[in-house]
Amino acid sequence: MRIRIEGSDLPGRRTGATADALRLGNVHVGVQHKADVVDRVPADASEATWDIEVTSREVNGLLDVGGPWVHGRPGARFLYLSWGAVTDDEFEMFRRAKLLFDDVPGELLRAAHDGAGALVGRLGLTDANGGPLCARVRPPIITWTVE
Repeated sequence: MRIRIEGSDLPGRRTGATADALRLGNVHVGVQHKADVVDRVPADASEATWDIEVTSREVNGLLDVGGPWVHGRPGARFLYLSWGAVTDDEFEMFRRAKLLFDDVPGELLRAAHDGAGALVGRLGLTDANGGPLCARVRPPIITWTVE
């Protein structure tokens, strides 16, 4: 199953002390693949898009997703968007956003599983205080479609 996450309104594009600190700290956001954060995008980019492939299967009449991008136990699976400072080749994570598959409407998850298109999640990546979005990200902060 294909998944595309489209992030907009990155916090380093704003004005003010928080945005300045993110830019000066070389903060990036990426998607977590097992323990590694990959496809990192600077916090002051105009947008961030991640395309990933997950497995999906029926288990007792319910869909379960898996693979190296997916975290959590059955019935509580999710993706991580991870924030961190980049120095040389190091990524020092300090915050994560959790995108739960439980928050995806069942008919959309089923359509993506059946090959109707990619499951697309769209979200702004700045929290209410102007910093990097973190913790559990629920609708309406994230919207899901199949395209």
